Amino acid sequence: MRAALAGLCCLGLTAPALAETDDVIVVTASRQAEDRNATSAPVAVINADDIQRLGAHHAAEALNRLPGVFVHRGNGVEHLTAVRSAVLTGGAGAGSFLYLQDGIGLRAPGFANINGLMEAPDGLAGQIEVIRGPGGPAFGSNALHGLINVITPDPATAGSVLELEAGSFGRARLRASAGGQTRFGSAFGGLTVREEEGWRDDASLTQATMLGRLDGERGGTAWSLRGTLIDIDQEPATFVRGFEAYEDEAASRRNADPEAFRNVTAARASLHLDRALNAVWSANAVVYARANTMDFRLHFLPSEALETTEHRSLGFQSALTWQTAQTRAVFGVDADITTGSLFEFQDRPTVGPFVQGLHYDYEVEAQVFAAFAQVRHALSQTFTLEGGARVESTTYDYDNRAPDGAIGRYLRPADRQDDFSTFAPSLGATWQISEAVQLFSRAARGVRAPQTAELYRLQPGQLIDGIEPEELDSVEAGLRYDTARARIELVGFAMDKRNVFFRDANGINVTDGQTRHRGIELDASLTLTDQLRAAVTATWAEHDYAFDRPVRNASEVIVEGARLDTAPEWLWNARLIWALTESFELEGEWVHVGEYFANAANTARYDGHDLLNLRASYAFGDRFELFGAVRNLTDERYAERADFAFGSYRYFPGEPRGVSVGLRIEG
Repeated sequence: MRAALAGLCCLGLTAPALAETDDVIVVTASRQAEDRNATSAPVAVINADDIQRLGAHHAAEALNRLPGVFVHRGNGVEHLTAVRSAVLTGGAGAGSFLYLQDGIGLRAPGFANINGLMEAPDGLAGQIEVIRGPGGPAFGSNALHGLINVITPDPATAGSVLELEAGSFGRARLRASAGGQTRFGSAFGGLTVREEEGWRDDASLTQATMLGRLDGERGGTAWSLRGTLIDIDQEPATFVRGFEAYEDEAASRRNADPEAFRNVTAARASLHLDRALNAVWSANAVVYARANTMDFRLHFLPSEALETTEHRSLGFQSALTWQTAQTRAVFGVDADITTGSLFEFQDRPTVGPFVQGLHYDYEVEAQVFAAFAQVRHALSQTFTLEGGARVESTTYDYDNRAPDGAIGRYLRPADRQDDFSTFAPSLGATWQISEAVQLFSRAARGVRAPQTAELYRLQPGQLIDGIEPEELDSVEAGLRYDTARARIELVGFAMDKRNVFFRDANGINVTDGQTRHRGIELDASLTLTDQLRAAVTATWAEHDYAFDRPVRNASEVIVEGARLDTAPEWLWNARLIWALTESFELEGEWVHVGEYFANAANTARYDGHDLLNLRASYAFGDRFELFGAVRNLTDERYAERADFAFGSYRYFPGEPRGVSVGLRIEG
């Protein structure tokens, strides 16, 4: 299979230079609509056609088609994310990636969730854009290793679609959407409902997403009103334990925590305004509100405590743009004001340090203010420089509503205020050396202020003082090759991260950790014939510890130069799309996850896996289309996530072969 991948790469690199393809327009790199090749940032795109063809049952199916991205899928909506990183957990897993909808955070800064993509309306997206590495001046805290921006459909071109799908493991999906002109403006409305009984015992999911958008113009100002509501009712399943336990299908199906549940509600609304002030100046602003609540049984802990979290925000984004033939300068200020709370209570009797009763009850008022500037200037017709910076101030006012001090394994700090300031510069360049070939480079810093749960949801021995914002400095360079028959992007990157914050195996806060990240990413698509297309993304990367941390637990001893756990060296996704007739299309997909270490000491490992998926669609008439998929065609026994902790291997087992079929009606 490695030979097949090499063949696909060679075909792409030797494709003849023809006329340029249609431009791919993105908005994430600078908050402005622009050609993807205009920016030095590596922006990967999943367009509406690919989203529809894929019909993903989980956001990981779509995102793992992109270079540098590795999302571990759990049960239902659960997941852990990696973008140019190991798969991160805890506060780092929640706060190192910025999840957006139309440029606005799905959650407030400081209140991220490790399963943050569950609140994204990816099933109704018009486009998904991903920046690998620091997000740049337009984006602040949490855009450390990368960001994912779900773009809502343009109402004027969205059309109408009804989809019905059913499949293995009690899965059923409904998607209905409609867009077009109304007397109030261009409107779009969409609904998706997902239901699954789950392939593991007592692991079901019901998820509903509603999305609305209304665009118009008044007095020279373009406006867009957007709203999203998401409701999730899930019964998750936990790890299976024992070396290569995922090989046993019966053991993989068992769920040791049938009482676990997760109930989530997320609501967002925003008003977007754009106005041209004169021939060179324009302004845009966004006012938004969000509300998130979650009830979650902490099934992975002996306490099985109930955790209730919520936060409510009001925010503002703005940008003033000066545009000439050679120069574009953008200046902006952002603000986000949030009130959030966390409540944790254990009903079951005391189990060691997991004491019965109240664990935490606190509220945090958070204020984030930022200013940014970015400038792009064409020094010639072929060479462009861009640069910018963002300064950001974060303030947390913490109010402990439980008795101060320690009880069992829980430490409740007294009321306090914490302030953090960050500075994130960037500098980039693009060089169009021919009609088809472009070179680009970028140096940028990503930052993240500590999450509120890292600061105030403590255990005895942990201290708040001394915690600094994490910083990641990144340099990268690449080549883009873009013609009518082929598009290739090849990027090399090197990143160093400091002030890495985590709790080690001795139960002590580490506030000065360091890691190194080096890699090469390939994103290529090629039209082989009028009927046959190929696409491949591949990532080779090494993610290493850059410091020593001796601890009592031998499996968690960190030595400088050791590999980060859950960080495969090789990842790739290769696809062939064959249009057998004008009506019948077939797609074959090969997913490869290389071996990786399952613990910090690099003494336990997972061998990796290869999966084959098959998708097909048949259109009859102008409006109707049948589609279907076979996932894990060879019924491979594999692990979505492998880990070694508490003296044993543990895994999230991957799904066996599954089949789904559906009907799509376009109006």
